[in-house]
Amino acid sequence: MMRSVVVTGAGSGIGRATAQAFLAAGDRVALLGRRAAALAETAHGNPLAQAVPCDVTDEVQVAAAFAAVVAQAGRVDVLFNNAGMSAPVRTIDEMAVEEWLAVVNVNLTGAFLCARAAFAQMRAQAPQGGRIINNGSISAHAPRPGSAAYTASKHAITGLTRSIALDGRVFGIACGQIDIGNALTDMAAKMTRGVPQADGSVRVEPVMDVAEVARAVLHMASLPPGANVLSMTVMATNMPFVGRG
Repeated sequence: MMRSVVVTGAGSGIGRATAQAFLAAGDRVALLGRRAAALAETAHGNPLAQAVPCDVTDEVQVAAAFAAVVAQAGRVDVLFNNAGMSAPVRTIDEMAVEEWLAVVNVNLTGAFLCARAAFAQMRAQAPQGGRIINNGSISAHAPRPGSAAYTASKHAITGLTRSIALDGRVFGIACGQIDIGNALTDMAAKMTRGVPQADGSVRVEPVMDVAEVARAVLHMASLPPGANVLSMTVMATNMPFVGRG
């Protein structure tokens, strides 16, 4: 059965790869992101793709985006809550309040607004229910040096995921989190050049193909209503996560 899927941050990286994987599986996919041209590149002319320019930090734009999705597809079956950003490596005393707010607004408030809109639609539609998959991070478990805003936002996503999973039970809404480590995207390309480590050194880290992330999200999204992956970690096998610090 064709699903109605919403992917945020669909203009690049993990969002693009995952949106294209859903499209290849025959799903109708709404592509949310700030850059219309990038969304068009992701869609690549696929008639099942719906490009919906949207700033996920803006409550009005998010509401309008989900209304546009429902107007075309009739419902929302899956949300991949993926949009996110990082900040320059700094200790907390060197971080400007504006940098903190920018990261938290996208990574946490944006995820909240999109999950809120998806939950409301999934609760109201018939048949009721759906699935929300939040993009966490390895940083939801262990920080990198100089990453207070990013790490705090990703720890908060874990709380958001668990709260939605609990509140969604009565409405048939499942919620899970995928924590990703070193998928090779433009954002993670710095791993191949060397990144700061906990011991003060700078080292190159192993990376993995972003297609493996897309495959994992599709697996989470394709489970029957009675099953849910609450938490999944997918990472480059040899990245320094276990033992970090």
